Amino acid sequence: ALYNSLTRKKEKFIPLVPGYVGIYQCGPTVYGPPHLGHSRPAIVFDVMFRYFQHIGYRVRYVRNITDVGHLENDADEGEDKIAKKARLEQLEPMEIVELYTQKFHEAMHLLNNLPVNIEPRASGHIIEQIEMIKAIIANGWAYESNGSVYFDVLKYNESENYGELSGRILEDLIAHAGESRRTLEGKEEKKNSFDFALWKKASPEHIMRWNSPWSLGFPGWHIECSAMSNKYLGEHFDIHGGGLDLLFPHHECEIAQSKAANHCNPAKYWMHNNMVTINGKKMGKSLGNAINLNEFFTGDHALLTQAYHPITVRFFFLQAHYRSTLDFSNEALQAAEKGLKKMINGLRTAKSMTYVPDTNVSLDTELDTAIQQECQEVYDGLNADFNTAMSIAALYNLLKRINSFKAKLLALNSISQATFEKLVQTFVSINEEVLGVSESKMLEGASHIAMLDAWMESYQTARANKD
Repeated sequence: ALYNSLTRKKEKFIPLVPGYVGIYQCGPTVYGPPHLGHSRPAIVFDVMFRYFQHIGYRVRYVRNITDVGHLENDADEGEDKIAKKARLEQLEPMEIVELYTQKFHEAMHLLNNLPVNIEPRASGHIIEQIEMIKAIIANGWAYESNGSVYFDVLKYNESENYGELSGRILEDLIAHAGESRRTLEGKEEKKNSFDFALWKKASPEHIMRWNSPWSLGFPGWHIECSAMSNKYLGEHFDIHGGGLDLLFPHHECEIAQSKAANHCNPAKYWMHNNMVTINGKKMGKSLGNAINLNEFFTGDHALLTQAYHPITVRFFFLQAHYRSTLDFSNEALQAAEKGLKKMINGLRTAKSMTYVPDTNVSLDTELDTAIQQECQEVYDGLNADFNTAMSIAALYNLLKRINSFKAKLLALNSISQATFEKLVQTFVSINEEVLGVSESKMLEGASHIAMLDAWMESYQTARANKD
């Protein structure tokens, strides 16, 4: 079962096409180093991707890269986040995009996330976005104003429900804005402040711009994901997800756009991971607690008492249900580190165990049945809305059995060979194939971090010498 944010309840997962799953996850806007906010949804949907494949589905997992059109404060006015960073760094915007896309991919690799099947960039799908905007205008749910195109939320709400995903009520948005349905008497281009941009006419200083039927400009942030998910997964696909912060307005607007263009909700199931806090506080530069992933991996931040291996960070995420708020602290990470070491030692032990039939030892049917049930409980957690915390608890129960057999507190031959094989296969495959926890990845990450530490030391020396 999956928790569907659209219906606000758990539902049995039934794919639109038997045996196939289509997943779209909103990816990063690449204007800075990857941080915890990027890593949680990436890990959540990576486990989902892995598990669907593990149980026999063919999966198409699409995660976009936003490289244009995401303005400051997620608004329709202000500077493009990437263009602003490019101006500050005196670089071309696409240099910024390439730099931070590479850093994002590097961090995802260290966290042991599998590569997605398709990773489209917004700037590479301008034609698709323009065509979708044309369809929305033709259906009467958008209007052009001074070279920009806006979605008419009030018109849409006459026959649809703007707020069906987030629970927002349009009348409350109107009251909050302090306006009626009237045009804003020339104060701005929009008919109403809550109308959102599909296309923006570029100001003279705006660097990234494309030709369109309406103006030389750039796409709105929301239309990008609608166009790219439609291209690679179709008008209606299985799962659309991302962080809870995207639920409104981003995903709400995606639903409105897709209904306006294609007359259907783009996804059957909407899934959202909850937010990450640090020491009980929201993460932010103004609070001095913003920690990017490389700082976690090197320990190079005032709030960190040590460096943390990428798999430790991954394991920490997996110890909580994805819909729960997750609070980072050194104590919590150190506890996750200890638990991870136990799991890695258990993997080493499980792989070294050999079952040798012994006719002198009788089968303990009660123990045999108990271990079979404990193996099933690992899957029960994942089947219960991807509750990795429940599955990890069940894996620890299997670990106790493995350690008891190793210490000869239990006779290995007191269970059947089939149960022994299921015990080892479940413990190893769920850890390594589904949760992404493996000894080899621990060693790989350690060598990378050592190299990064050496590079940082060399850099600091060169900087001190003004080299």
